[in-house]
Amino acid sequence: MPVTIAVAGKGGTGKTTFAALVIRYLVNSQKGSVLAVDADPNSNLNEALGVKVTASIADILDDVKNPKAVPAGMTKDKFIEYKLFQALVEAEHFDLLVMGGPQGPGCYCYPNDLLRKQVEVLGNNYDFLIADNEAGLEHISRRTIPAVNHLFIISDSSVRGVRSAGRVYQLVLNMEIKVEKIYLVITKTVADSIEKLADEIKATGIELIGAVPLDPLVVEYDVSNKALFYLPAESSAVGAIEEILKKCGL
Repeated sequence: MPVTIAVAGKGGTGKTTFAALVIRYLVNSQKGSVLAVDADPNSNLNEALGVKVTASIADILDDVKNPKAVPAGMTKDKFIEYKLFQALVEAEHFDLLVMGGPQGPGCYCYPNDLLRKQVEVLGNNYDFLIADNEAGLEHISRRTIPAVNHLFIISDSSVRGVRSAGRVYQLVLNMEIKVEKIYLVITKTVADSIEKLADEIKATGIELIGAVPLDPLVVEYDVSNKALFYLPAESSAVGAIEEILKKCGL
């Protein structure tokens, strides 16, 4: 079984940046093979990683829902396995699966069950599975993504962001899903951000594992459409995330 690291938070908090730099750390530290999963319907992890995507899991589920799409003599299980490997982006240092947008009307229970099985089988070929999730954690709640070892809930340096992180935490608790360790990470911090947010952070009930400073290099890469995976070692965001991961034993 891979070590599964999930990243969650509302849009704009820097969760995709965090996920991309987690992958950067694992690759550059030669920790083992990495499968990245973009589980946010507003998929852009591939851009942060600098790879192109041609198909998503949502496309597979739509295909499976149409009986005519499954070739004669092939079971749905085998068809999903075949399409899953078609959707897998094999980059030089990691592989990537994109879940895609919301599914259309109709029942997807059976194909989702098959997909869950195939993702689990695929994930077992890797040492690490890194999932960039939407705030609602749909794919974790559906068990498409297996049990989570480390869940990082991301907030920016705002009261609204921290309160949103607290709601994500409560959502996780109410789901009764298997998550071994849950951490809070505050991003885009300046000198006194943590001090000013201390009461709000405490109210979430989540362990604050670290902060990621507002990094001019991240801003520069974003506005220049450069992949964050290739940020230099002197990036303050890169350094902060490496320290957080080491603190977690990763």
